[in-house]
Amino acid sequence: MTQYLHSMIRVSDPDATVAFFELIGLKEVRRKESEQGRFTLIFLAAPGEEGVAEVELTYNWPPEDGSDAEHYEGGRNFGHLAYRVDDIYETCQRLVDAGHTINRPPRDGHMAFVRTPDGISIELLQDGYLQPAEPWASMPNTGTW
Repeated sequence: MTQYLHSMIRVSDPDATVAFFELIGLKEVRRKESEQGRFTLIFLAAPGEEGVAEVELTYNWPPEDGSDAEHYEGGRNFGHLAYRVDDIYETCQRLVDAGHTINRPPRDGHMAFVRTPDGISIELLQDGYLQPAEPWASMPNTGTW
């Protein structure tokens, strides 16, 4: 039997990334810290999806010798994580109010893209249908997603 467990992304600021995903509606479900391995694993899930569809944030601690911490840049070989939301306009507004850029606004009332603090592309999909609405309907794309 095969069972989907989670997707993993590496992060440089776990607190900022957890706060970002909380704006979408995910919650931290468990955390593991390894002194020996010098890393922290944080698992997030939408309510009711714990143990079913989770995202793992991996934070590799800075080296003990004081050298620079790892820096991550997105690669085209990784597409995006996608989440269905109850109200795409409300979700996007929470993200904007927290200082995040909506790279592909939900002009159609159905789909938007935003990036995490580490540049991971997140697709937001409306549960059901919403009529196109301003200011989103006339908002241009920003950057890439």
